[in-house]
Amino acid sequence: MVIVADQATKGWAAMALAYGQPRAIFPSFNLTLLHNQGAAFSVLATAAGWQRWVLSALALGVSAYLVTVLNSAQTMSRLYRCGLSLILGGALGNLIDRVVHGYVVDFIQVYYDHWYFPAFNLADSAITVGACLLAYEILLGPGASSALANDR
Repeated sequence: MVIVADQATKGWAAMALAYGQPRAIFPSFNLTLLHNQGAAFSVLATAAGWQRWVLSALALGVSAYLVTVLNSAQTMSRLYRCGLSLILGGALGNLIDRVVHGYVVDFIQVYYDHWYFPAFNLADSAITVGACLLAYEILLGPGASSALANDR
């Protein structure tokens, strides 16, 4: 579901938005079509092009690892599996962009006054929510001790 929603919204953004021109939705929230050739927060965006394949290989490796972990997840809580699944869906959504286009389509832009958070997309949001679910489960959730034991 994450991959389908991510790709659908990126497709819509690419068709409906003019590149680099913010469309105000409400205060502190714009839709702005941008292309990120780097990783999170545009790290490596100005590299010579090699980052496309390195980041793609990294996303593929992490995704394969997450599939393996999810396949052996009988003792993990539902919340932990949900977090892993959100991270997997987000990683694959951005991987598709990187392989097909050579960049990741970003279009969600939040800001305050003159401070702009780096643009992002639904895949990035899924990765962030998934990581927060994992952190909660590991650090504070009722299955915290079993999740930590499974990771060792």
